[in-house]
Formats: sequence, structure tokens, C-alpha cells
Amino acid sequence: MSTVDSGLRARNLRTLALLGGLFLLPLAISFWMYYGTDWRPMGRVNHGELISPAKPLPLTSLPSVAPSAAAPAELFRQKWSLVYIGNGRCDDACRHTLYVMRQTRLSLNNEMTRVARVFLATAECCDRDFLEREHPGLLVLDATGAGAGPLLGNFPLADRDQSLFIVDPLGNLLMSYDARQNPQGLLQDLKKLLTLSHIG
Repeated sequence: MSTVDSGLRARNLRTLALLGGLFLLPLAISFWMYYGTDWRPMGRVNHGELISPAKPLPLTSLPSVAPSAAAPAELFRQKWSLVYIGNGRCDDACRHTLYVMRQTRLSLNNEMTRVARVFLATAECCDRDFLEREHPGLLVLDATGAGAGPLLGNFPLADRDQSLFIVDPLGNLLMSYDARQNPQGLLQDLKKLLTLSHIG
């Protein structure tokens, strides 16, 4: 091999090594920062409060409140669910939260059939006329009995009457949202979950 060929080969190897370093060095630094230090990125991609770890909800049978949608054989299974928990007489906070729930589901367009709306009424059940008139298809369940306790105990208590919850089709409580905030965050997260999910 001539000196010219040897020099050209060495130069090519140096260029290749430099290019490899340009790609691998940032990856190595990011691995070191994430796994080798206490630093974690502060940004997050979800808008709601992630419930971590996700809470598996017990299989529960609660009476459906006519004239709402009929209760499924297995609550919180087979579909994604938007859940509201509150007093059945439905004050202004309740009405606003149910409105956000309804409009968010409608905004999913073709995907809305994958999402159920569930209202767990914990007292004074229920303002049937209002619920049927304004929220047809809403599944209203009477959660005033002792049998609802194990289910309700899994949902956070803080600001519950102004919160919406997402439950996946396997019955896992995943996220909570403050319905007083911009509902676009809930819609974006729900769209992302439906896009990434192969269930429900």
C-alpha cells in the first residue's frame, strides 16, 4: 500500500470516528445525566395530574339512575372513561364539570365512541330532568350506598367536586384534571392516550 493510500485511509478513519463521536457523545451525556446524577428534566408532556402508580379500580356493580344510559356489565372495562364524582343534585360546579366532560368527548370526533362518561353520585341522587336534558348518554350511577366505598376510596379527595378523572379500559385510574382550568389540556392528553392505545 502506498503512502498516499495509507494517509487517505487514516484520514477517512478519523472522519468516521469524528462523525460517530458527534452522534454518540450527546447520547452518552444524556444517559449519564439521567442515570448517573440526581438531575431530572422539569418539563412534562401531560397537562393533568398523573396518578402514580396507577390505581386498579375494583370491579363494582352500582345501580344505574334512570333515565341515564344503562350500566355495563363491568364498570370501567372495555372503554376509556371520563369520571365525575359529586352530589347528585348537581350545583354550579357540578354542572360546569359535566359540561367540560361532554364537550371534551364531543371534540374527539370519530374517537368519541371509545370514551364513556360516568357520573358517580355520592349524595342526594339525582336531578334526573337536568341530567337527561343536558347530558344524554351520561352514565349516572348511585354511589350513595356502602358498596361504593371501596371504589370511591381510590379517587383523590382534594377538589373532587371540580375534578375529572381518566380511567383506562383495564380499570386503572390514571389521571385527574381540574375542570376549572383550560379544558384543552384534558383534550390533548386524551387524544394522545387514544392514539397510543391499542385497547378500548
